[in-house]
Amino acid sequence: MESERIPEISTTVLRTPVVWFMALAAALATASVYLLQPAVAEVAGSLETSVTAIGTALACGPIGYLAGLVLLVPLVDRVAPRTVVAAQFAALALASVAGAVAPSPWALGIVIGVVGTGSAVGAQLSSVAGRFAAPRRQATVLGIVTAGISAGILAGRIVGGWLTEMIGWRAMLLVFVVPCVVVGAVSYVVLPAARGRAGAGYLDTVRGMPELFARVAALRWAATRGALWFFAFCAVWAGLAVALSQPPYSYSPERIGLYACAGLAGVFATRIAGSWTDRVGHRKVILVGLALALSSVVVLSVALANTVVTLICLGLFDAGLFAAQVANQSAVLAIDSAAPARFNSAYMSVYFVGGSLGTAFGAAAIGWFGWPGLVAAAAAATAAAGVIALADRSRIGSGSFGVGEDDRDRAEVSRGR
Repeated sequence: MESERIPEISTTVLRTPVVWFMALAAALATASVYLLQPAVAEVAGSLETSVTAIGTALACGPIGYLAGLVLLVPLVDRVAPRTVVAAQFAALALASVAGAVAPSPWALGIVIGVVGTGSAVGAQLSSVAGRFAAPRRQATVLGIVTAGISAGILAGRIVGGWLTEMIGWRAMLLVFVVPCVVVGAVSYVVLPAARGRAGAGYLDTVRGMPELFARVAALRWAATRGALWFFAFCAVWAGLAVALSQPPYSYSPERIGLYACAGLAGVFATRIAGSWTDRVGHRKVILVGLALALSSVVVLSVALANTVVTLICLGLFDAGLFAAQVANQSAVLAIDSAAPARFNSAYMSVYFVGGSLGTAFGAAAIGWFGWPGLVAAAAAATAAAGVIALADRSRIGSGSFGVGEDDRDRAEVSRGR
């Protein structure tokens, strides 16, 4: 196999304050996609259009995010991370200004698409963690960064709704410009300045992602199980909102939104799962996380009428899947720790597609099968991910998995042969 890159020897090691700053940056970038979600009605009224039109505009965010995963995440293997991240925060700041003056739903949709693309900073910083963290702390650092991403999902909705009520959605977007500028400037100062030395061209790297799945067994296994449990995660949360809005519950949007507080368990789980993965290996954390999620979602099928039990189960469900995600993504980054971004980009793209399908399925499945049927499908997907984790014989990183037939290809990728 021809050389794909020249291995880079970097003495840069992420210090603890920098790691926590990375978590903050990941949270801020991730939150940008969710700021307007609680304000759909206010935005529609301001632009004198329908809620459906604004909902369509907001759907451009996930589309942009997928584009960012494919096109922007690989850049941190080629360009200094501080340059890439700082530039994306500058773009987020400009997009927020453009969104604040957007005259129509289609213009807002374009802006939100750009914001979604820029929000891939979180995935880029995960790759930075895999490349620059000390080997024995790689999963711990990844867990901290992933906790920031999880916190950003919650904070974006909470802060966006609160500021919209206080000062209006346009002013809220302008306020968001300030932290983007500040975090972007600090990113340029504190993030690693070391550039990756890739032999292949950027377009060749992007076009070559499908080949990675064909060649590297560890990536195939990880992406498949990750897509399955993210499908289950998104299906449950999308279906929950629909189920609670209908009789016999008929909850208000505000009350339904409070259920998202259960997601705080996932934030804490990612932090713990990272350090645990460094101690016991990827496979154990993945299996324990999936077992916890599966048992919780089974109880959810009969507990929806009990708010307390539902919140506890949702928290455990989130905690289990987020823990599995940290361990799984850490395994992907370990495939080629010197240049992990292309593997992370490929993995996250498949992971995100699984979640998108889960969201679409969850919203529709309530009408097709009801809540118990939806939860049964989510449980089946979670169980299938567990079976795949048990069956995976490809060796990852420090040997958490068994030796597989594609180990030679993986080693060649790591050495650039």
